[in-house]
Amino acid sequence: MDSKTSTLHPERDTGSVVFRSLNLISAIARAGRPLAPPELAVILDLPKPTVHRICVNLESEGYLAREPGGRKFGIGPRLFSLGLAVVRSGLSAERHAILKKLVDDIGETCNFTAPVRDEVYYLDRVEARWPLRLYLEPGSRVPMHCTSSGKLFLADMSPVRRKRILSLTGMPALTTNTITTLDDLEEELKTISETGYSVDRQEFLMGLVAIAVPIRNARNTVIAALACHGPIGRFSLERAIEELPRLRAAASQIEMTIHPGH
Repeated sequence: MDSKTSTLHPERDTGSVVFRSLNLISAIARAGRPLAPPELAVILDLPKPTVHRICVNLESEGYLAREPGGRKFGIGPRLFSLGLAVVRSGLSAERHAILKKLVDDIGETCNFTAPVRDEVYYLDRVEARWPLRLYLEPGSRVPMHCTSSGKLFLADMSPVRRKRILSLTGMPALTTNTITTLDDLEEELKTISETGYSVDRQEFLMGLVAIAVPIRNARNTVIAALACHGPIGRFSLERAIEELPRLRAAASQIEMTIHPGH
């Protein structure tokens, strides 16, 4: 940092442990995968011993977690919780109002979800005013391979990360419609990538149809999803697809609450 910058921002010390730790966490988050200290040293232009020391300290506090083998560091449970808290608190009233209007327009339950490790996490939810509905409170978690939001997240992942998650969770059949083979799922994910939306054809629960569209950050990465579901008797697959324009318009509004100005 030059003397002029230091004068303008005397309180900012980019060589401090705090700034280095935040930059290291940001580097791992941007990469979207665990990184080893030598990789981080190159990205951050810091000595390897310094990077390793920061990683170990952040690991001890739960902000980072070592991958099996111990050479790479990924996002830890405490950082996951912090990130979810930030997303849930940031302009949540405005986001909830968008969800409520969407439910009023479509007439079915709508959810705001995010990927957490190998599951789909419900950040926010507005129930439809029908006696027949599925109760899943914010904070609930559901599988990825058989839900509309989950398949959307899987489609946006790198093949390596996707394979790692599915190898850990497996692909259990929750209904007779659940996709249970990797080849069939990969074909489905290819279609999702091409169309920009995902559907659940009674794969999570018999009688339930769902559709999801992505929520992207300023770097065009899928960070969340907007989903709508209802019983097949009143919310057929064809009806769900007809609602895509409304879902996409609402998703764009929600994106503005996450990164205003973009």
